[in-house]
Amino acid sequence: MNSVKKLGSLALPVFVFFAYFFMYIPIIVLVMFSFNSGNTNFWEGFSLQWYHELFKSVEIIESLKNSLIVAFSAVALSLVMGLFFVFYGSKKFVERGLFFFYGSLAAPEIVLAVGLISFFSFFSVPLGLTTLIAVHTVVGMSYMTPMLYSGYKSIDKNLSEASFDLGATRGQTFIKVILPILYPAIMTSSLLVFIVSLDDFILSFFCAGASTVTLPMYIFSVIRSGATPVVNALSTLLLLATSFIVLIFVSLRARTKLF
Repeated sequence: MNSVKKLGSLALPVFVFFAYFFMYIPIIVLVMFSFNSGNTNFWEGFSLQWYHELFKSVEIIESLKNSLIVAFSAVALSLVMGLFFVFYGSKKFVERGLFFFYGSLAAPEIVLAVGLISFFSFFSVPLGLTTLIAVHTVVGMSYMTPMLYSGYKSIDKNLSEASFDLGATRGQTFIKVILPILYPAIMTSSLLVFIVSLDDFILSFFCAGASTVTLPMYIFSVIRSGATPVVNALSTLLLLATSFIVLIFVSLRARTKLF
């Protein structure tokens, strides 16, 4: 009986280990072959030539620029609108309005993409960088606003009342009292929205139009004919960048819980 219990207690950890092992093996192979000197599926030697080719590609630089413009714009716009919604909206209005933010997160992304492109088509809005920023801002607010509201609810209301008693206006209280306390929530939500926007493909594919290409869209167009070492190198750099952002995100979340 004891042996059966020991076997059962070991079965789940072993299963989880192999599940993650098979999930991460393709990533390890991708990173390894980004340093392969040959353009084949066999290891021919260590080389950095594909990273040199990566930084020479005009298409990759242009698509990366578009992705960064969209990501930073989505973060800035969703942050400003989220802060004003949380701080200046009435408590009842904010609590009821949060339902719409959670609803957009629950909806499948393909449904959201079809709905948005139908909206743009109905009002004859030309697709491009502007519509892409608008779409990513809508999605970004779905992540940003609930996180900001959660941080705002944890603030001691006596601090705001003390600020008002000392003669501060609502704007001064917002800038000098609320924002410094909300700093960890602002940073974590901003990093999350940045990662989501940078990695998004479905919304970008539907709402970017023919004139705008983001980095995920470029990678998709290239790998349709098979993976190349340049794409492996690009994916490796993206993996490093997003891993670094995730580490910052986790450390800020841990700091928020600690204090």
